Amino acid sequence: MYGAYLPRKPKRVLVLGSGALQIGQAGEFDYSGSQAIKAIKEEGIATVLVNPNIATIQTSEGLADKIHLTAVTPELVERILVKEEVDAIALSFGGQTALNCGLALHDSGVLDKYGVRVLGTPIQAIRDTEDRALFIDRLNEIGVKTARSRTCSTAAEARAAALEIGLPVMLRGGYALGGKGSGIVETVEALDEAVRRGFDGGVPQVLVEECLRGWKEIEYEVVRDGRDNCVTVCNMENLDPMGIHTGESIVVAPSQTLNDEEYQLLRTIAIKTVRHLGIVRVSDIPSPLRQ
Repeated sequence: MYGAYLPRKPKRVLVLGSGALQIGQAGEFDYSGSQAIKAIKEEGIATVLVNPNIATIQTSEGLADKIHLTAVTPELVERILVKEEVDAIALSFGGQTALNCGLALHDSGVLDKYGVRVLGTPIQAIRDTEDRALFIDRLNEIGVKTARSRTCSTAAEARAAALEIGLPVMLRGGYALGGKGSGIVETVEALDEAVRRGFDGGVPQVLVEECLRGWKEIEYEVVRDGRDNCVTVCNMENLDPMGIHTGESIVVAPSQTLNDEEYQLLRTIAIKTVRHLGIVRVSDIPSPLRQ
């Protein structure tokens, strides 16, 4: 039976919330976090929310059983883990801040120390997608092509990589999926300032990659459960081509300019990638209804 090999059902789940509504942890995290809280509560599991922003939906009265209006930092979250006696945590609903916090709690041994299980996408999958060098290596394993790029840990490396690939290039900060510190560098004169900006805030790596400005930008929403079932919820297309930040572009769903062959090709790649990285929905919790 399915329930025979699933881990035990958690009793109390900590959800790291969306925080400030800004690039990297915007409104979609507030929405998805609210839905996660509802789904977890429907399973009869108590929810504890950490979120410093009282203006979000997920901090509304009647959603989470307990709310801590405090910053999402490893130190504060550890204290809340102990105080609330939670046995599971959800990391995927607070944008970049929550992901970085979750990685820090895992790497410092805090989660293991208190027996707190990560629900949904595992730590290694988060690391594989956050670390851009690992991400490219993982995609290479399944033959998914990526833009020519170099992962750099110093400003000198980044400058040399940009000149090797050839301007214009895209600079992306590692561990910043929301786009912080990213931008297109057009000239040698602008390169040093862009590299400095990319490493701002202690970012450990910067990815220098060939500029794909002008390409179509297509996104697929894929949900995968613990039994490897995958559903493509929808696909979306930016009206603007690559080179316009997503937060400043209009997106339509479904895509409007793909033919069926292109649609199916991208759908296949999306599902293949999700399976290979081990992405899994957080609500795949053991329940008598699913056994």
